[in-house]
Amino acid sequence: MNRLLCALACAAAGLAGQASAAITVRDDDGNTVTLQQPARRIVALAPHVTELLFAAGGGDLVVGAVNYSDYPEAAKRIPRIGDSRQIDLERVAALKPDLLVVWLHGSSERQLDTLRKLGIPMFHSEPTTLAGIADNLERVGQLMGTDGVAGPAAAELRKTLARLATQYSKRAPVRVFYQVWDKPLYTLNGEHIVSDAIRLCGGENVFAKLKVTAPQVSPEGVLQEDPEAVVGSVEREPSAGGVNMWRQYASMKAVRNDNLFALDGNLLNRAGPRMIAGAAALCEKLDLARQRRKN
Repeated sequence: MNRLLCALACAAAGLAGQASAAITVRDDDGNTVTLQQPARRIVALAPHVTELLFAAGGGDLVVGAVNYSDYPEAAKRIPRIGDSRQIDLERVAALKPDLLVVWLHGSSERQLDTLRKLGIPMFHSEPTTLAGIADNLERVGQLMGTDGVAGPAAAELRKTLARLATQYSKRAPVRVFYQVWDKPLYTLNGEHIVSDAIRLCGGENVFAKLKVTAPQVSPEGVLQEDPEAVVGSVEREPSAGGVNMWRQYASMKAVRNDNLFALDGNLLNRAGPRMIAGAAALCEKLDLARQRRKN
């Protein structure tokens, strides 16, 4: 009997130790983030972060979010604490979060420094590849103790990425100009996650070698590159985007082949789980450009 009681006591002690075991992950800035227990009050400082937290099974744990955190539908009901550039720091403190999930390049360093002084654990989410989205999903799931949801969700994303890579990445290259905005004209370089999506689809970003992540370019520069396809993103009506500005240049290859594509910016401009669906839509458009070579 004493031996049985001892075994039960040891088992209970082991379970208690597991319950209080610290959770440690590394964020996208290389920092170690440690929580003594799963997060229960989280503030999301970027729209893609809000999507990640919901997809990882922690939507009910998000007590504050920035403007434009509008997906899924439940995210619209979360109290707002500002936008990615101007945070109401007092409101953040009043929410008493035990975890902040931030987008490093979407927040001012001054604001982040002030948040750090609050002593709240901070996870930087900045996926630079599509595979990194799945990794983020798993890590925030660990921080929330929702691994049972986050793990399978991440596995499904990786499965979709593998399928897209098998289907498209080895096909004939398509030279692409990715248009972020038309006035002024902005694009993205090869380091941005959108370029990873272009590569997945067998495309080549014509401005991949520029040093600035989101450089301003000129129409003349685009015409000189003569891309085979122009892809632009719009937030509401995918059929009516700024890519139509190029129709006046009849000699441009993308115009001659009718390869001016406007895609849903909510899928391509946010590094959350829906970006995998955005990449699939992009792959379909670039494959359409390949097919039009025969016409």
